[in-house]
Formats: sequence, structure tokens, C-alpha cells
Amino acid sequence: MAILEDDRLVEVLIDRPEMERIVGNIYYGRVEAVLPGMQAAFVDIGLEKSGFLHASDLIEQEEVEFDEEDNGNNRRPSRRAPSIQDHLSRGQDILVQVTKEPISTKGCRVTAQISIPGRFLVYLPSASRIGVSRKIESQEARARLRKIIRDLLPQDSGGVICRTAAEDQTKDQIHRELKSLLSLWSRIEKKAAESQPPALVQKEASLTRGIIRDLFSSEVDSLHVDSEELYREIQKYLKQVAPDLVKRVHLYRDKGDSLFDKTGVEVEIEHLFNTRVELPTGGYIIIEQTEALVSIDVNTGSYTGKKDPDKTILKTNLEAALEVARQLRLRDIGGIIVIDFIDMEHQNHREKLFHELRAHVARDRARTRVYRVSELGLIQMTRQRVRPGLVDSMSTKCSGCGGTGWVFRPEVVARHLDRSLRRVASEEKERRVMVRLHPEVALYLLEDEPDFVEHVRARAKVEIEIRDDPTIAIDEFRIVSQPAGRDVTEKYAAA
Repeated sequence: MAILEDDRLVEVLIDRPEMERIVGNIYYGRVEAVLPGMQAAFVDIGLEKSGFLHASDLIEQEEVEFDEEDNGNNRRPSRRAPSIQDHLSRGQDILVQVTKEPISTKGCRVTAQISIPGRFLVYLPSASRIGVSRKIESQEARARLRKIIRDLLPQDSGGVICRTAAEDQTKDQIHRELKSLLSLWSRIEKKAAESQPPALVQKEASLTRGIIRDLFSSEVDSLHVDSEELYREIQKYLKQVAPDLVKRVHLYRDKGDSLFDKTGVEVEIEHLFNTRVELPTGGYIIIEQTEALVSIDVNTGSYTGKKDPDKTILKTNLEAALEVARQLRLRDIGGIIVIDFIDMEHQNHREKLFHELRAHVARDRARTRVYRVSELGLIQMTRQRVRPGLVDSMSTKCSGCGGTGWVFRPEVVARHLDRSLRRVASEEKERRVMVRLHPEVALYLLEDEPDFVEHVRARAKVEIEIRDDPTIAIDEFRIVSQPAGRDVTEKYAAA
């Protein structure tokens, strides 16, 4: 699924059977370990790795404030988390919900603060407050929604967040959804009581249904679908919850170009793997992802401006701020992000850049926090990480470089080979070996070090045959004992 704003791609979401999404799933789990030193616990929910439960996600505190975003998992955690050992013990059964997918070597993150989203409301069984989305700016509308929920919500039955889509809904429509959410929670509790942990008791909606529920509103101009089955499913759902939006759904019937090709989305997806992103006036940004953080470097490139260098730098930085915010959403980059903008002398330019970046990331569905320009001219920010980024989901580490982006040059490979053949000679067990090399390294030896083989033969007293092999990585080689054909590389290669 692709989301476009102002005809530019800003988000790509992928859902495949083999990489099933688990964020939002509710599990009846069993506590495997309680770690007071980390104020955390590990909960077995039936997945390969146990879920990580922090004390701040254990119980809803009275002083907790809702972030009031359109997602129940965006609530701000309590500043005074309870002591984990006072509430959990090993072997205890607990109902938890996944808030973050497993990423790299880490298991998923879970919370005991369950949230059940609907189209207009998010029901929070363990909370006690009524929140309203910050996107609803009208104080009159906010007060009306709070009153409706107070009138409808049974006492001591939890809390509710009113989503943006609730702003124009009638009391009857809100009542129907609240009743449905309360009924769903009752079924979840019943299923948990009848289950033996670990067990999945409630599965989150599919990607398509979840996006339609959470994002498709009167603010969206149109929705284009290339599957007739999916088109009918969406229409059926919308007729129940938002009949006025049905006319905005269009079935794409073109048998020639695919929907993504027609809209230019396919080309943009291919560019997601580029570290360099061009800016409209000639500047560019470089995006480098590491295990700890993401660094983004801004450069003027070919853009030199007219006369005033300060204005040239400011213009490039402002263009970069817009593109950085877009790329973060597009690549679904999370965690700590450090942006090295071009250094600006004027404080008012720095402030303008800071506010510009904040305004652009405000459109992001993920929770973000942007800090002011530092003394080194850097802007540090964080972005909520819920699942692996798009590059991680669509690619794997290069078998040649192992993800570093670098391989040894042919002359370095030649030196490694030289040392390995010396070890072969010192062992005095081999009389003849065949060396298999990448064609580029073999060509280097032939053209740049034509005496390499003769020198090694003379020194090592071993017959050597060089063979090029395109199936071998450019910075690797294989030493094969002859005539047995036994691979002895591991025995003689450098550690």
C-alpha cells in the first residue's frame, strides 16, 4: 500500500504472509523472568523470542496523560513507573499487547495497557480517563465528545480516546461503536480465561482494513485499488461505518501498466535503497543507517545561489528539512536520528530551520521529537520505531560485504593469498594446489603482478594453478588441494 500527499510518495506499507505483522495482537502470556535491575520482565507469548515488558507499560497510572494521537499505543508512559517485582512474578499469567515488532536480535515489545481501536474511538480497558485527539482543535467539539463518552461509558469500565474521525459523528454512531468495543473486550477476556498460555486471543486487523479504519477519512481525496476482491471488501466495510466515503474508492482496471507503475510509485520504491537523495535546486542529502543511530548529512552540491551565501545555505537546509521528514516516513526509519545541516551563522536562521523541520514531521503518524540546533550545528531527533524499517523489510545484507558496504581491493586479497600460501609451504603437506579467485582479482594478478605465481612457487616449493571463478566474492579465495580436490582454505587462511 502506498500513501501519496501532494502527489508525492510519503509512505509504503508491505504485508506478506511470510512476514506477518503482530503489532496490535493481544496475547495471554506467561512471565518467564522478572529483572528488577532493568525494571522489566520477559513474557512468553508463543513466539520465537519472549516479549519485553517494561515497568512503565505495566499498569496505567493516575498521572498518565494521553498523547491524544489517533493511536492508543501513543500514550505517554508514566514518569513514575511501578516496581516490576511488586506486580509480577515468574510463572504469572498476564494479558499483553504487542506495541513493537521484533527488530534485529531483539524480541517484540509488549504492554499490559491494552488498547482496542475502532474507527472513531480507542477503548482502553486499564485506563480511567477520556482523551481527545489533538487534531480536533475546536474546544466545543472536544467538550461535546467528552460529555458523550462520560454519558455512555459505564462507570469503572476503562478509558476512551476519541479519534479525529469522531469529530462529526452523532451520539448514536459513537454509542454503537463504544458498545461494539466493550463487547469485543468482553470476548477477549472470556477467551483468555478459557486459554492456556501462551495463546493469541485477539489478532489485529489486516494491513488494508487497519489502514482504512485508521486513515481513510474525508481528508483523503481518493483510494485506488487494483484487486476486485479487496475493492468489494473495502466498500462493504465503508457502507457500515462511513457510507459517504464509498464514492472515493476506485477500482483500477487497466490491464497494461500496474497501478504502482502508473502512479510512479514503483520508481520511487527502487530509489529507497539509495544513500544519496537529490534536492530540487541541486543540493543533496546522504542517509547512513547504523545499529545505534541514523546519520543524515546535508550538502549544497551544485547549488551555489546568486550572491548571498547565507541565503543559499538557508534555502538548501529548508529544502533538506522537507526531504528528511519525507524520507523518514518513506523508509520508516526509527530510533535516534542525527542531522548534520550546513552550518548557519545567524540564530534566526537556525530557529527557522528548527520550526520548519518540526512542522514537516508533524504530519508523521509515528511519534517524533525534534531538538533545537546544537552548538555543533546538528539537529537531533527521535522517531517511534514500531517495526523494522522498509529497507530492512525489503532487503538483506550483501553476501559479499556482510552489510558494511566495503570489500577488500584486489591487491589486498593478493597479500592475504600470499600469506595463506606461505602457511601451506610451512606445513609441507601439500605438493600441488589450485587457487580459485574472483575474475577481477585474477585479472589484477595477471596484469599488475604477473610474477606473483612464480615467486610463490619458488618460495613455497608448491605447484600453484590459478583459476578465475565468478561465483566467489571479490575479496575471497579458495585453496583446493590437488589431485584430491579437498578444500583446505580454512586450514591455511588468516584468522
